[in-house]
Amino acid sequence: MKLQHLILIACWSAWSLCASAQPAGPIRIGVSGPFTGGSSPMGLSMRDGIRVAAAEINAAGGLLGRPVQLVERDDEARNERGAKIAQELIGKEKIVAGVGIVNTGVALASQRYYQEARIPMITAVATGSIVTRQFLPPQHPENFIFRVSANDTIQAAMIVEEAIVRRKFRKVAILADSTNYGQLGREDLERALEKMGVRPVTVGKFNIRDVDMTRQLLAARKAGAEALLTYGIGPELAQIANGVARLGWQVPIIGSWPLSMSNFIDSAGPNGEGARMPQTFIQEANTPKRQAFIEAWQKRARMERMPSPSAAAQGYDAMLLLAAAIRQAGTTFGSRVREALEELDEKVEGVIMTYERPFSRQDHEAFDNVSQVVMGQVRSGRVVRAHEGNRPKPPR
Repeated sequence: MKLQHLILIACWSAWSLCASAQPAGPIRIGVSGPFTGGSSPMGLSMRDGIRVAAAEINAAGGLLGRPVQLVERDDEARNERGAKIAQELIGKEKIVAGVGIVNTGVALASQRYYQEARIPMITAVATGSIVTRQFLPPQHPENFIFRVSANDTIQAAMIVEEAIVRRKFRKVAILADSTNYGQLGREDLERALEKMGVRPVTVGKFNIRDVDMTRQLLAARKAGAEALLTYGIGPELAQIANGVARLGWQVPIIGSWPLSMSNFIDSAGPNGEGARMPQTFIQEANTPKRQAFIEAWQKRARMERMPSPSAAAQGYDAMLLLAAAIRQAGTTFGSRVREALEELDEKVEGVIMTYERPFSRQDHEAFDNVSQVVMGQVRSGRVVRAHEGNRPKPPR
């Protein structure tokens, strides 16, 4: 019996050595977003930004000696599909972390599954101010939801500053879509206006796929609106710009960042000229880092103009931050990666800015104030800077 026991131990030890010598599988990262439909310019731009970052990571040897593998899913900007995809990525695909999500409603519907599974999720686009606040202490001792985008509290403050402070308008109308994104953004706009002592002359609402905004625009014009403040996505925003033109009404449009989407710019055409919106990234190769990123993105996406430059850059930077956290943690175990994200030692050079301790236990927002964001403007079919001098410190 003693000899048999020793033989069993020896066999087990040999098997363990052989097993440990086998190469570990890839590190699987979930990527979800709208790759079809009206929100797809943001989703596709983000996805290709993430792909560029993952390719760079793998070219440098991967993470923890293992390649990164992206597991991508199209959520179609539908809340219920986003929730189903989150469950699939976690339960079936065995991802260790997630990056992505474009629409605020999808984020709110799906990220609870990452929280329950204790898997870090870095939202790379969705901007609803509540996104990173769903799981705060004391009710939730640990929050697994992070974000690399300018939330709507920041954007609303910039929109109002542009309209009220810079351009001296006192009568503004709000037009927001009926989604979670639009209505939460409207609330942020109203709070930002209230701080300036201003109330909107009208507040209009429209639905996704609406093609006639005449009623809302006539109400705003009748109330004496000097500017339109918008919260929506590209196709419907284009209907607003085109509706303004049909009425022969010259009124500026200042809104949240989807005014930079290609399907707004292309569908509005000359009617979209001059529209202004907050941007974390403008497609300009003004540093070697940004030039390399833009060229890599163009090669991968096979197009010259980014349909949503901010989404592309945020996806790229979010992936780099996740990689830095996994390296620091020395493991893909969710709680350890979350802790590393909250206490990152490494400075991470993204294309938007260089990140130094972007998160903390109390603050899971990589962007904390308006100084990290610029105001963009549509000009000749592209987004350019509306003002000089208000830009994040560029990476080298």
